[in-house]
Formats: sequence, C-alpha cells, structure tokens
Amino acid sequence: MKKHRSGTNRRGFLEQVTTLNIMAAFTGVSSVRYHDADQGQETRIPWYRRTLRWAQTNITEIDPARYDIAWWRRHWKRTNIQGVIINAGGIYAYYPSKYPLHHRPEALGGRDLYGELAYAAHEDGLVVLARMDSNRAHEAFFNEHPDWFARNAQGDPIRNGEYYVSCINSPYYEEYLPDILREIIERTHPEGITDNSWSGLDRDTICYCNHCQRRFQEKSGKDLPKKRNWDDPGYRDWILWNYERRLEIWDMNNRVSKEAGGPDCLWLGMNHGTITGQCRQFRDYKSICKRSEIVMLDFQSRSDRDGFQRNTEMGKLIHGLLGWDKLIPESMPMYQMGRPTFRLSSKPEPEARMWMLAGFAGGIQPWWHHVGAYHEDRRMYRTAEPILQWHKINEKYLVNRRPIATVGVVWSQQNTDFYGRDNPEELVDRPWRGFTQALVRARIPYLPVHVDQIEDDRTNFSVLVLPNVAAMADRQVDAIRRFVQSGGGLIATGETSLYNEWGEARPDFALADLFGVQGGKSFRGVDESGSRLGDTQHTYLRLIPELRARVYGPHIGNEPPISGERHPVLKGFDETDLLPFGGSLQPLTVNDKVNVLLTFIPSFPMYPPETAWMREPKTNIPGLILNESGKGLVAFLPADIDRRFANDNLPDHGDLLANLVRWAAKGDIPLEVEGRGLIDCELYQQAGRIILHVVNLTSAATWRPPVHELISIGPLHIKLKLPPGGSAETLTMLVSGKTEEIKSMDNWIQFVLPSVLDHEIVLLE
Repeated sequence: MKKHRSGTNRRGFLEQVTTLNIMAAFTGVSSVRYHDADQGQETRIPWYRRTLRWAQTNITEIDPARYDIAWWRRHWKRTNIQGVIINAGGIYAYYPSKYPLHHRPEALGGRDLYGELAYAAHEDGLVVLARMDSNRAHEAFFNEHPDWFARNAQGDPIRNGEYYVSCINSPYYEEYLPDILREIIERTHPEGITDNSWSGLDRDTICYCNHCQRRFQEKSGKDLPKKRNWDDPGYRDWILWNYERRLEIWDMNNRVSKEAGGPDCLWLGMNHGTITGQCRQFRDYKSICKRSEIVMLDFQSRSDRDGFQRNTEMGKLIHGLLGWDKLIPESMPMYQMGRPTFRLSSKPEPEARMWMLAGFAGGIQPWWHHVGAYHEDRRMYRTAEPILQWHKINEKYLVNRRPIATVGVVWSQQNTDFYGRDNPEELVDRPWRGFTQALVRARIPYLPVHVDQIEDDRTNFSVLVLPNVAAMADRQVDAIRRFVQSGGGLIATGETSLYNEWGEARPDFALADLFGVQGGKSFRGVDESGSRLGDTQHTYLRLIPELRARVYGPHIGNEPPISGERHPVLKGFDETDLLPFGGSLQPLTVNDKVNVLLTFIPSFPMYPPETAWMREPKTNIPGLILNESGKGLVAFLPADIDRRFANDNLPDHGDLLANLVRWAAKGDIPLEVEGRGLIDCELYQQAGRIILHVVNLTSAATWRPPVHELISIGPLHIKLKLPPGGSAETLTMLVSGKTEEIKSMDNWIQFVLPSVLDHEIVLLE
C-alpha cells in the first residue's frame, strides 16, 4: 500500500485529514494540527487544504443599509459552509479605508460592513477570503491620477460603464493596490484575498498609456503594435509580454499578502472556466497552477451549446495541472446565470443542482453565490442547503482521490492563441468539445492532458487524442512520436502539427510520418481560402469497402462488388455506405501501407429536391486514415468530424469518434456501461476503494438550459476493470443508500444500478 511520506499509510492519513477537515471548520484559525503517533510529530493542515464548502454574498452599493447579518449567519450554518468570501475593497470599500480615493458607497456611512461580516464569520469558525475587484475606479480617482488608467490609441481613457479601467503597468497596481491589501489584512486578518478582475484588459484591447509604451519598449525594444496582427512578431511579443505581466502581478500580490498576513495568507486571482476565456485574459493556467495551493474557479454556468459535463471536464483539467490533492472551489450562482442573466431571479433548482453535481464528479468544491443581500425571489435560498448537507456527509469520498482513465485528450493554450487567433472557439474549442462529448456519450473515461505534460504522462495512457492541436513546438511533436513508438495509440484530427508554436505554417504535418500522409497545406481550419474542399453544406463521406450490394434495399445493378469486411472502426455502419459530413478537409497523398476507410464526396445541391443527387459520387480524397507506427496504432482524421459533432450533434459522428478510441486503445478501457440515457462516468481510486460517479445528463440533452425537470434513467449494467491487485467485496450507493450484488470475472466486476435521477456515486471496497 502506498505510504504517505510521514510514514502513516495513506488510508489512515486520509481518514485523519477528513476528520480534521470537519473539526477545523469550527476553529476560526487558518490552519490546524494533527499528531502523527508514528513519528511523534505534528503536521499543519492549512485552510486551503481543508475548506470544502464556500459561500459568497456579493455586496451591492445599497446593501449596507439592508444587510441582515444574523439571518445570513444562520444560512451559513444551515448550508454547512466552511469558508466565506466577503466584499472588502476595489471598486467600493466596504470598510472605513484610510485612503480617500478608495470609494465608499453612500449607504455605508461610517459603518464597517466588511469588518462586521469578517468578525462574525471568524466567530462562527469560518475561513474568510476578502474579495477585491481591482481593475476599475470612480471618476474622482481618475481625476487625481489620470496617468494610472488605460488609454486607447487616440489617448482617450478606456471606460467600463461609469468606471475608468486601471492599467496593470501603472502605479495603481504597483503601489496603490498593495497598500489596500496590507490595510485589509492588518485590519481583519482574513485567511486570504481573492480578486475578481485582477488581470485587467483582455487581448481585444491594446492599452497605449505611457506606462505600457515605456515598459513594452524596455522589454522588447519595439513600439506597441497598432492593431491585431498575429503574423507580426511585435504583436506576438505583446501577447507573451502580457502573459508575463499577469504572472508578475500574481507573484507580487502573494508577496504582499504573505508579508502582511503570514505564509498561509494567499492572494488568489479568479480564473475562468474555459481555456479560451483564460487566453483572452492572458492567464496562463499551467503557470498559475504551478504557483497555487488552491484555485478559485469563476465558472458559473453552462452555455446553450454545452452540457453539465463541461463542469466535470474543467475540474479534471485543472487538477491535471494543480494536482489531485489540492482543492478547486467554484462560484455557483443561485440566481439565473446564462442567456439571459437575471441577477435577482432564482435559477431553477434542477439546473443549479446538476451544475454542482457535475462539478463534484470532476473534483470541484461547491461555493454558493448570491448577488445582493436581499431578494424578493426567495426560492434561491433553498437550493444550496440539501446538496451541501449531502456533500458534508460524503465529503471524504469527494477529495484526495486519483482518477482512473486510459484516454488522454490533449489541449494547449499555445494552440488556442497562435492557431486559434481571432476565432479560437471554432478552430480550437469546437474540435475539443466534439471529441470529449463523443467520449462522454460512449461512457469512456478520459482526462485532459496539457501538451507540455505528454512526456511525463505518456505511461499513464493507452490513447492520446489531439483534436486539431495544430500549433505544436518540435519538442511536443517529439513527445507524441515517442508515445506512439512505445506502443501508445494516437488519434489526430484536422490540422494537428501543421503549424509551429507561433502558428506559422510548416511545409507539411510535423507528424506526417505517423499519419502516413504527405502534402499538408495550411488553410487554418474553416476559412474560405480555397485551399481545402467542402463548403460546410451538402457533403458526405464514403465508407470503404462498400456493402450495399448485400444490404436490404432496392438494387439497380451497378452496386460495386463486396471486396472485404469492414474495419472495426466502422462498427455500427453495416447498412450504410455513406456518412453525412458537412465539414471541410484538404486533398492529401497517402502512403502505400495505410488504410483509408473514408473518402470525400463533394457538395451537390439540396434544393430543389429534384436536384439532390451526387454529381461526383467517388473521389480518392481521404477522410480517415489508419496507420501503424512502431508498436502504436494511429488514426488521422483530415475531415473535421470532431468539430462537426460539436456543432451538429449527429450521432454517426460521435459513434465514429468513439470507435476510433476503442480501436486505438487495444481494449484497454476500464469501464463498460449498457443502458439507456446520456451519462457521464468518472472513475477514481482512493485509499483501498474504487469510486464511480454516474451523472445523469439526459435532462440536459432533452431541455435547453436551464433544465427545470430531471428525467430518471436505469437500469444500467456496469462492467468495471479492477486495477492491478485490486478487489471489491462490497458495493454501496452513496446517493440512494442501496447496496447491490457484485459479480466477479477474472479482473472485472459487474453490477447493476437500478435507477439514477440526477447522480449516483458507487463505492466499491
């Protein structure tokens, strides 16, 4: 059994920690200690390792006149929170700041609302994070220090509504904000600081203030770029310079907070729940996680195009960078967040509940969130209590665990920036989304893998998927090649490896030898350059070999003779020789030894119906190529099936992507689930037990957001492969409380879940 470095076996250590997590919620201190009897030592457990449930009431301007602290304290207790986030300063100071320009709401008067709330929270044994919103200020501040604020190319100040946007390169960040942090910490001793808008302007806006001009010139020797131009080395330098500056701010603020409040007093910037969002804000997730003991995730809801599994995925992605022994609290609104947003109206309980549950499955901790201290829609106050109560009872099964998955899906902010450029959602996010949705639909566990971690993680996976990871450095390409040569399966799509790390086109795919192709030409995904085929309309893919000569249906005598059996990758398509496509690809030359299973059928009219017949029914343009390299299996999809699945949700596309993964994995997938419904399955190991999350997504696929009704599914017949040396004697369902019989066969176990409403957690010990 794996040992904790103190000498206590891991199971014993986790049980001690779990007990202390509960006890520590009532201590009112930033860390607690436990005694290790084996070593005669004490080990500190800081707040950021034990605070599992959070709360936030985002204070508005008028709230000082109507904040019912006694009621909110009772609500804290009813919802079993262990930490609370309280507005302190930034746009508004909710305490009597000694800095005259730190604007106070009129309703505050002489009151110290932040201090009252912080004191009450500490008295109740809660961890306190003081909230900042640092990037905007009132007109009086601007008038006093106009050179501290962002400027456009014409020299005019940049505004956000009535507020002026501060510049991250000005003394506002270097001098003023550190003083505010010190003041807040010294007054009330919060456990840490969290900042909502810490990273300043996004990449759609270039600041031309004197500070930016000077600092960029000093750093790069160049003038600020005049406009967005990804092919301009100066613009690329500006992008990298902005990333570096955000990390400097992160490090500077943590130095200040630790100097003022001690080594556990952390400054924590909020982080976005999508990679495209992080890129737009110049937030390097890998570098931020490397610096972090905890990540505060500001990912409040799903879009119309996404299911609840997006939250699960983000938890897994961040843990892959942060480590699975650390925590990821996430802001989860109790109000109607989405399109449209209504801050004062309750989100339907099923929608809020499912977002939380999906987060639990990915290792995210709950954090209920309200805007305003008083609401007439009282329904929002009822949502959090039952689910956080359940979380408290079962918390030890929701943290300190390790995922079980043999499929890794590769992602890269570098690819998002320098390949995705001004259209990252379509070029990068949609291919990723399509492939991961196909895996969820097929009940295949997967983990996000940062492109720079391939070398370290390659022995953990049987298959790596590269969904249009077009911009790759040579070292990343080499890591992929070593993975395949050692026996790993590879699936790549679109323009993967066709560009270097700067988004500059290579003469051919850097992985052309693995793909078994030559002749890759850049068209950057979906533009209208004419260098690729397909008009995203009425195109198809032909399956090889064709089978219609022996399949039920009319025959006209010109059906091609059957020339062999279909490859397993085409399983489930026995009664069709065509798949709908509607995407794009480019002509490629293939090597003699590869296996081409799909070919392109060009577009032809849809309207009027009388014209809807194929003008060119066959081509030699490959849409799917299989190859073997070293000990590994390789599939290359020049046809953007992953993007199309994300956009069109055609079942054929999802089935094909899942078939490719099963083939490339050579049977090494630890989970099989039979039964109706759309579910997300997540597998974990923890201290001698296996934990299976089953999240019922069926309602999300039935209703547009927000979901207002949950649809039960079941029974689900589950077959699970035990890890080496593993065993399972008992099965407990943590949601329903039921037990089921386990059947064992070789190193597999089988059992049945009778029904699942929203989610179930199966505990195997």
